[in-house]
Amino acid sequence: MKNIAIIGAGISGLFLANLLEKNDFFSYKIFEKKNFLDLKDGYGIQLSVNSINLLNLIGFKNMNASDIYFPKKVNFFEAKNLKKICDIDLAQFNFENNRYTTLKRSKLIEFLLKNIPKDKIILNSDLTDIKCKEKLKLYFGDNKLEEFNYLVAADGVYSKAKEILFNKAGSPKYFNSIAIRGNINNFNDSDISIYLGPNFHFVIYPINQNNEYNFISIIRKELIDNEFKNKEFFRDKELINNLINHISSKSDLNLVDIVKEIKCFPIFVSKNIKIPDNKNIFLTGDAFYSFPPSFAQGASQSIEGANEIFNDLKDKSSNYYKIRTSKTKKINNRSSINHFAFHLSNPFNTFIRNFILKKLTKNKKFLENYLGSIYNI
Repeated sequence: MKNIAIIGAGISGLFLANLLEKNDFFSYKIFEKKNFLDLKDGYGIQLSVNSINLLNLIGFKNMNASDIYFPKKVNFFEAKNLKKICDIDLAQFNFENNRYTTLKRSKLIEFLLKNIPKDKIILNSDLTDIKCKEKLKLYFGDNKLEEFNYLVAADGVYSKAKEILFNKAGSPKYFNSIAIRGNINNFNDSDISIYLGPNFHFVIYPINQNNEYNFISIIRKELIDNEFKNKEFFRDKELINNLINHISSKSDLNLVDIVKEIKCFPIFVSKNIKIPDNKNIFLTGDAFYSFPPSFAQGASQSIEGANEIFNDLKDKSSNYYKIRTSKTKKINNRSSINHFAFHLSNPFNTFIRNFILKKLTKNKKFLENYLGSIYNI
């Protein structure tokens, strides 16, 4: 029996654990540096059909219907006057029980935890070192040593495992943007709505059948080193109020009054793709590569990547990094294009953008290449 260490109890690590739980050839442990798993987080995520197809294999289709939502469209608006630009029909990518889905991240975590024995999740485990010998030796902050055949680093954009493996070369870079997230109740929209403004955009979408909506905005903002490295800086109420007031002042939607429980954080992205020399070490999710959050594929790719690792382990195929690198490059390109297009500020450029958007969102060949090739596994 081969034993596997999973670093990080997020979406990617927990989904992989669900797959391993059904296979008697592998044993595993999940090491999480936090001392608890937050199941009260009300913020939303989007899951495209590529990840829903995989989640349904472990019972996601039996989720409580009131806890999920199936948006049919993505609507694009000008933030300033709320004028609709165009829309994309998401239903064209759905098949059978695999439908584009939105929900609270905490609900997905709760679902993924159901089939994992509690004794397989080791909380308060801060990884301090990795030694690659016949077996992988993992050292933790409490001076505990554990040995494994395989290591799966699923510990996010600030991955400690990646930092140990690659030193500073594995560190992410600040993307000159800040994200603010919040919740909205009883918003009058049944689909995903993207509002485009000068140097910012924001997205609102339902996350269940209870009239709860997720709000997220990406705002271009340059910061100096000691600002984006200081976590307390992003908890400052004055900063948060200034950000929400800034985008609200440039929109006919009164965000100040309707968005609640607002938090903000800096956006970091990967500098480049890094692949460990040791073939028994896998990086997945944001620990493998973190791209700009303008294509709504973060959670879906975490699930997809975990599935690819499971297939690699099961079939001994060594195809994981080849497959993951190819998919990551495609998504990173699309995320970067979206980020650029969504934040145009020159009136002439925005006019041209809107004209092109209207054409492309109705072009089936373009949509199949730009979205369908990502959504299909």
